[in-house]
Order: sequence, then C-alpha cells, then structure tokens
Amino acid sequence: MNISPLLRWPLPKHDYWSTPFAESLLQHLDLRPSLTILDVASGHGIPAFYLAEQVGSSGEVLAIDVSAGQVARARAIQGTQLPWLRFECMDMRSLPPDLPTFDRVTGNLSVMFFRPNRFETVRGLVERLNPGGQLVLTFPSYGTFDSLWQLVDQAMIQQRLINERERFQDYLKERPSAQDGRRWFEELGLERVEAIEYPLEVTTGLGPEFLHHPLLRGGFLNDVYECFEDQSLANRFMTKISQDITQFTPLIAQCCVLSGWKRT
Repeated sequence: MNISPLLRWPLPKHDYWSTPFAESLLQHLDLRPSLTILDVASGHGIPAFYLAEQVGSSGEVLAIDVSAGQVARARAIQGTQLPWLRFECMDMRSLPPDLPTFDRVTGNLSVMFFRPNRFETVRGLVERLNPGGQLVLTFPSYGTFDSLWQLVDQAMIQQRLINERERFQDYLKERPSAQDGRRWFEELGLERVEAIEYPLEVTTGLGPEFLHHPLLRGGFLNDVYECFEDQSLANRFMTKISQDITQFTPLIAQCCVLSGWKRT
C-alpha cells in the first residue's frame, strides 16, 4: 500500500472502534492512485475520506450506506472537497444491476450488517469487482467479547432465564467467524484469500460507564437486551453484571480482516 506522507484526511485518532478496524483493512488493501473503489457500510466516512485522498482526482470512490442519516453526515463533513468521492444511500445487500464494477471493494465493520444472508451479500460484492480486483472486509468476528458472553450465559443459567438464554444462544451461534469468511471467499472463487484476526482491547468502567459505553450499548449489549421480553428485568440483569467488571475484563474484540482477489 502506497500512502502519502502528508494527509489532509487521516483516520481520526479519537475513534477507538472504527479507526483500528480501518487500520487493519488498510494493512491488507492494495491502494494506489487512479483506482476506483466501492466502499460499503461507509457510515460517516471511515475510511472513505482516506481512500479518496489516496486514489486522487484520477480515481473514484463511491461510498454507500443504508442509513440516510449517516450519508447526510458524511456529505456535511465533505462539503465541496474531494469531488471524486460520492456518498449515496444504498443497500449493499441489494445493489442495483446498473451499478458499475470497481477495482476495489471495501467494507469496514461491514459483515455484521450483511444479515440475513451474508453469503449472498458477499456474492453481490464480488460481482461488482473488476477482474483482478480486490475485496477487503473487516468485522468483529466470533470470539469477540467472549469473556462477557460467558458470564451472561452463566448468569442466565443461575437465574433460570430459560427463554432468554435460548434467544441468547441463537445470537451467539449466528455470529460469523474468520473461518466462515474464508469459506465464503473461497466458494466464490477468490484467490489469495486471507482471514486474519487482530485482538483489540476495549476499556470500560463499571456500572453506568459499562452499561452506556458508546461501543457497547449501541450494538453488542443491545443484543442481550433484545433477548428479554421484559426490559425492566433486562435492566436489573445487566445492572448486576455491570457491578463487577473484573469478572469479564480485559474485554477483547477480535478484529477480522478478509481479503481476496478476483481472477483475471
């Protein structure tokens, strides 16, 4: 990956979740000027702005997200800069047939949004690759926050929360692994396939700091709450979990990078 030493659009240092995953993506992405790139699940632009700066005005980046709010936020950040970068509201699970093909397809923190049929979504992304093009995706893979999930499972057993535990187990089984990603890429005929995991520690305090942690309450902890029909019971259950974080810290995420190349 060739990168400019002077960046106007670096990855933001204050983002302790998206940026580490994006850094892992960039480690495995063959990036150079003049490339055309489709960036899926682009959010508010990590790493779309960085990618656009690297390909330069001779290249093109189309960044798509299903959330109109995220697209509007990214456009507001962009203003009139980097005109070869476009943010569009689009569902990566059902890409329009007239969408062009690209030299690279990237998706930072993307795979968990490919539900319900992840394999078919990946197939659609491969179809958008030019021959010889590269697909690179990152996601928190199976094993992420296992210390916490083991504690949640034990607490559900102790409290005889049978229905809640059944739903929780279904959630755990649904999480994709690095091996799942490798299998998808290989079954779709990609070459030079890599599925590499990097550990990422997430720090948190106890009590409200844990329960309202921006990286947890907006996603992973929500999956636990959704296992409960009675949300007041869910609140009592999770509050008790939060009172002794030494039971599950350090809290480790598995940052998985999937990379593969389309045959020429």
